[in-house]
Amino acid sequence: MKNDSTPNRRHFLHSTSITAASAALAPYWFTSAVKAQEPAASDRIRVGAIGVGDRSQGLLQDARDLCDIVAVCDVDARNVRRAADQLKDTKAGKPEQYSDYRKLLERKDIDAVIIATPDHWHTKTAIESMQSGRDVYCEKPLTLTIEEGKQICQVAKSTKRVFQVGTQQRSDADGFLKAVAIVRAGRIGDVKRAWVAIGGGDVGGPFKKLMCPAELNYEMWLGQAPLNDYIPERVYYTFRWWYDYSGGKLTDWGAHHVDIAQWVTGNDNTSPVTIEPVSVEHPVAFKDGYPLVDDSFNTAVKFKLKCQFANGFEMRIQDSVNEPGLADFGNGVLFEGSKGRLFVNRERVSGTAVEELAQNPLPEDALQQAYKGQQPTHHMQNYFNNVKSREEPISDVFSHHRILTTCHLSNIALRLGKTVNWDPETEQVVGDEQAASFVSRPQREAYKIVI
Repeated sequence: MKNDSTPNRRHFLHSTSITAASAALAPYWFTSAVKAQEPAASDRIRVGAIGVGDRSQGLLQDARDLCDIVAVCDVDARNVRRAADQLKDTKAGKPEQYSDYRKLLERKDIDAVIIATPDHWHTKTAIESMQSGRDVYCEKPLTLTIEEGKQICQVAKSTKRVFQVGTQQRSDADGFLKAVAIVRAGRIGDVKRAWVAIGGGDVGGPFKKLMCPAELNYEMWLGQAPLNDYIPERVYYTFRWWYDYSGGKLTDWGAHHVDIAQWVTGNDNTSPVTIEPVSVEHPVAFKDGYPLVDDSFNTAVKFKLKCQFANGFEMRIQDSVNEPGLADFGNGVLFEGSKGRLFVNRERVSGTAVEELAQNPLPEDALQQAYKGQQPTHHMQNYFNNVKSREEPISDVFSHHRILTTCHLSNIALRLGKTVNWDPETEQVVGDEQAASFVSRPQREAYKIVI
């Protein structure tokens, strides 16, 4: 479908000058402390929000001063009412409410969308938003499968839409961005290994199968996923512990920390060549990569993976790291370089290279260069800055596809209990038809992704 108002409005936004934030802001998770830069009334972008459950509340708070949110949509009527009430006092007033995102996309006056659906709906809504002429901010993990990543990259290239992925750690100037700048300045030497600790998954079930609440369109919530009886724990926050809708900790936290590990080391334009499952513990029994029960969480609870890249870089992805010579550092990423180690998580950046900054500071523009030459700012602000400038946001869809490929391959290796060989150039599994069958998944006919 064609958004008739898009070309003129885009021309106006592209020609409008942009004033960057004057200083790097606090880490994104302290959203209550962030005062976003508010654009002039004549420069405000009109936005539709697709998926307005719990995660969306924080995103809409981040965006409300940067744009006019004119429409909200969710398959749960309770979420729609709550989101509309949350935004009723903004400059645009109370947004229109929708239960079907396709109706929202039929509007002529929407420039961009913010997507915070459950993971298995990200790709379809994002692709159709781009096809209708909208720029996209979409929460991570962006895809359910590797094939979806290929599709979303293809559409992003052909439509030339601005696309920001919600891996907000890339905009943390005092933490993760500083780590990028330190490593790229050579302060810990050549990095040959990174340890990525992302925590363990949840155990739960068996759960009761119940009648679905009248205000939830559960059939549409399932979307492309298989039809299953309604279990409350399949929906809302805990959807991430079911392989039908997500990838457990590998795509929940892995989408953040694997991203940092590959971004810092310059491997965010490729993927591993081998993914070895050193150990894995699932909460239910599996056969041929599929759980044998349908009433319990089924994503991996504990795991250790070894990912080897063609350039010699090695990444260890684990629920926790407490190996010989390594203290248990909890959730975070540890880089091992030829000149020392560097650790980073959402609370600190530590290591000798950090301590030496007092006597040997980084160049003044180091953070800006790490931030694609742009002024570091709040993640949502970066999105709207680039909607206007038409530059690539800090968390682009193409690098995110590559790091999520690592996460998806890791889950395939864990589910099958065997090493997976991968060709990052052709983006195909090498020599294993069973593993290759997990690169994509069957989709219910009414919800197939069409490009």
